[in-house]
Amino acid sequence: MQKNLTKQIVITAILLIAVIALFQFTQLDIFVQNFFYNFESKVWLIDKNEPILKFFLYDGMKIFLILIAVTILFSLVFLRKNKLIQEYKKGLIIVLLSAIFVPLMIGSLKAISNTPCPCNIVNFDGIYPDIKVFDSYPKDFVQPSKAKCWPAGHASGGFALMALFFLFKTQINQKRALILALLTGWSMGTYKMLLGDHFLSHTIITMMMAWLIILIIVKLTQFKQRQDIEKPTKV
Repeated sequence: MQKNLTKQIVITAILLIAVIALFQFTQLDIFVQNFFYNFESKVWLIDKNEPILKFFLYDGMKIFLILIAVTILFSLVFLRKNKLIQEYKKGLIIVLLSAIFVPLMIGSLKAISNTPCPCNIVNFDGIYPDIKVFDSYPKDFVQPSKAKCWPAGHASGGFALMALFFLFKTQINQKRALILALLTGWSMGTYKMLLGDHFLSHTIITMMMAWLIILIIVKLTQFKQRQDIEKPTKV
């Protein structure tokens, strides 16, 4: 399992680098985003203040994901002697750690990347130049504020649910959990794309980063478990 996880981590990391390079050196993001913006009326396909979608795909989804993490934490602390909790303890820990560290690490990257959102750039009537994550701003451009749009922080919470794959024990349930997590992450990510807050690449890269972080968490968890098993018992 450890060897297979290492292989999966390496493959995911290589694919992540390839995807970042693809969007860095092409205009694919702009091409896709053009379909979501009305250049005549200068509005995005979805209004940020539209209350129903905002509740279900933004505020409500955040609350839902927080409740999942809190419920798992409560179960591990106060219901730890329950037979069902003991049986799924390892998976629950992986899901909880993923719910914490995936958004945390994605959010940290957002804070330092200084990459503008689609709605910020001149292509869509903003004031920022079209700057990708590894580009530098023109010397004569004065930023009104630091841009924090790469990767996709909102969708990271949904993609963190991909850790549910490691909670279940049968392949059919693992597949169902993975599909549910991908639908959740992409619903959140697509919503932000349609209102001009993120490019396609932001969502794809966030998904891949989330999976990479989850795999590393699983590997570290299994390594710790193996160490505990091999630890000599004190007499």
